Amino acid sequence: MTVAEEIQKLKKEKDAIILAHYYVRPEVQDVADYIGDSFYLSKIAASAKEKTIVFCGVGFMGESAKILSPDKTVLMPAIDADCPMAHMATEEGIRKVREEYDDVAVVCYINSTAALKELSDVCVTSANAVKIVKALPNKNIFFIPDRNLAHFIAEQVPEKNFIYNEGFCIVHEFMDPEEVKAAKEAHPDALVLAHPECPQTVLKQADYIGSTSGIIKYAQESDNKEFIICTECGVQYKLETTCPDKKFYFTETVPVCKNMKKVFLEKVLHVLKTGENEVHVTDETRENAKRPLERMLELAI
Repeated sequence: MTVAEEIQKLKKEKDAIILAHYYVRPEVQDVADYIGDSFYLSKIAASAKEKTIVFCGVGFMGESAKILSPDKTVLMPAIDADCPMAHMATEEGIRKVREEYDDVAVVCYINSTAALKELSDVCVTSANAVKIVKALPNKNIFFIPDRNLAHFIAEQVPEKNFIYNEGFCIVHEFMDPEEVKAAKEAHPDALVLAHPECPQTVLKQADYIGSTSGIIKYAQESDNKEFIICTECGVQYKLETTCPDKKFYFTETVPVCKNMKKVFLEKVLHVLKTGENEVHVTDETRENAKRPLERMLELAI
């Protein structure tokens, strides 16, 4: 029996569901019940009927699943897979903004720790951020932790006043605009599809800017046959399997999230066998962090 076959067998025995982000390894995506971006997976986690959730992603994803489904057992195959950006805001900074600005909403990108979610008014993902910010009654928006996504949203919602936090994704932030330019010169017929976590020097060269799921949908529906992808390379697997007649290119320095790549099939099997790497969240944290997550699910409908 292969590792993948053993995972499928154990999953049924343990009444488990496997969720995987687009950025994890292809072989891990293959054993997952659901594959998606943060917003999609958070909705699945909230409604899952299985008693165990195996979350193939990074730490904040497992935390969010546990907050939304406190009665479930949430297991992380790679407990050391963390998102540095998730920590790039401070309680002190949030409290200072609340003191300085009247009528402010703290809008927290879902790529953040439960501790930051606790201090926020609503969570968002790159897929639903513009819609949610537009729906908020507040004039002032303090967006944490990612500055690049905040600037992108601010352009779409000019009626709001944005206060920026200096966080960033360590993968998207360092995408080189000159490498994007070189890729465009090498593939003149290709459209550039970029994630809004990229800096503005990259986004200015894009034909489409959107979430991971948005990029996939755009490529699937476009009549174009070639694309330069400005996001983490794990998305290539979904793009190529759903669009076998199209070509996808990345910059010379391929954007790789080392944390997402820490999830291996063997680790998925291990947590299913042992129940190790369970996510725990205190009752107080869960209650405080649940409110902005639930508000996200309400406003993003």
